[in-house]
Parts: sequence; structure tokens; C-alpha cells
Amino acid sequence: MTKNAPITRHLIPEDQRLSATADLFGTFFPLRLEPVIYGITDRMAEDYHGGYWLYYLLENGGFYMAPNWEQHFSAKSLNGWQGELSADALGIIVCLTAYSHLSFGGPEPFARTCAEQYHLLREYMCEHPELGEILGAID
Repeated sequence: MTKNAPITRHLIPEDQRLSATADLFGTFFPLRLEPVIYGITDRMAEDYHGGYWLYYLLENGGFYMAPNWEQHFSAKSLNGWQGELSADALGIIVCLTAYSHLSFGGPEPFARTCAEQYHLLREYMCEHPELGEILGAID
């Protein structure tokens, strides 16, 4: 039995962010997805006060974004889990939460795209060093 190679991520350069998100989500990115991600982050991490976010494309076709922040966040998820998270893990959690939420209530094909992105990001999440914390926050 062979082990699959890890899924790699690629930072989207600043000048390609608009086209990359438009290709994946169309106009729903700035109008629906991005505001939901920021709102979830505001509720989850008391010490989050906005800032610049990094955008990543995954080798498997997934996308996520994470705050560009060096320190850890003290976080409390919507399911009651509490703990310390890197900005990267926080970004994965809020993107997974947003994708899940929007996959049930958004217009087609946006809802389907969110469902697909949820599964692609979850596949990447399984290789993350903070897997236990991420699972605690989303399950």
C-alpha cells in the first residue's frame, strides 16, 4: 500500500488574488464568502481585529485564506471548543465553517462550489500539524 504525497499549498500573489477568487467563486467571493469568513473569525477569536489575509490555492484544487498574523489566537469555536490556534489553523477552521454553512443555503452553483471546497480543504486539513485542534473546533 502506498501513501499519497502530501497536498501542497501555494500562496496566491497579491496581483492574482482577484482573478483566482473570481475563477473559483465568481462574484460570490466578495459578496457572500469573504464577509462570512470575517464574521466567523470575529466571533471565534476575541483578539482578532481585522488585518491582511493570505490566500492559498491547494494542489488538489482547494482554496483557503488565513490572517497574516505571527502570534497564536485564543479561540472559541461555535461548538464550544476552546484553545490556542495559529493563524493558519484559524483560517482553515473559519473557511471550513463558512463553506459548510454556505453549502446549505446559497444559490446554485455557489452552494455546490462551497461543498466541494469544504471537502478539498478537509483533505488538506488532515495533514496539518494542528489537526487535533482543528477537528475539535469543527466537529
